[in-house]
Amino acid sequence: MNKVKVFDKEFEIFISQTEIESKIVEIANQMNKDLKGEKPIFLGILNGSFMFASELFKSLDIECSISFLKLTSYQGTSSTGKIKQLIGLSENLTGQTVVILEDIIDTGITIENIMKQITGFEPKKILIASLLYKSEAYKKTYPIDYYCFDIPNDFIVGYGLDYNGHGRNLRHIYKIVE
Repeated sequence: MNKVKVFDKEFEIFISQTEIESKIVEIANQMNKDLKGEKPIFLGILNGSFMFASELFKSLDIECSISFLKLTSYQGTSSTGKIKQLIGLSENLTGQTVVILEDIIDTGITIENIMKQITGFEPKKILIASLLYKSEAYKKTYPIDYYCFDIPNDFIVGYGLDYNGHGRNLRHIYKIVE
């Protein structure tokens, strides 16, 4: 499907499933080198990162574990700017290498909130990995250590990303048709 409709919005294909999976393998290969011997804990940020996290884990050959943290800041097609923690963290992060897995980083409000929370657990180091990165929209100073695609500030759905809870199941990433 080159175009899809989710609720009242029309979207066109932006990044194919093949391109997505290829880039995720590249990132995983880099992490396999960079994190060898670290035994990192990956923290997937729900709901959006579940597909990225799943695909990434298929290509990691280092000793590691994964957990998930659920936060939300979106309503409709724009960020509310307010973070609500819905599901907390139960792992001990003290002295651990932590890799945050995000579906998308845009303004950086969510990542800033996560970093503040995780820093309090005194991990050895915190790395950030994202499927998508909107560098033009990013307003924070935390380095994004790994990302698959730097994209324009368009609203997108698919491959875990949603519009009001729908469209996450799409195999490709679609951008809104204005």
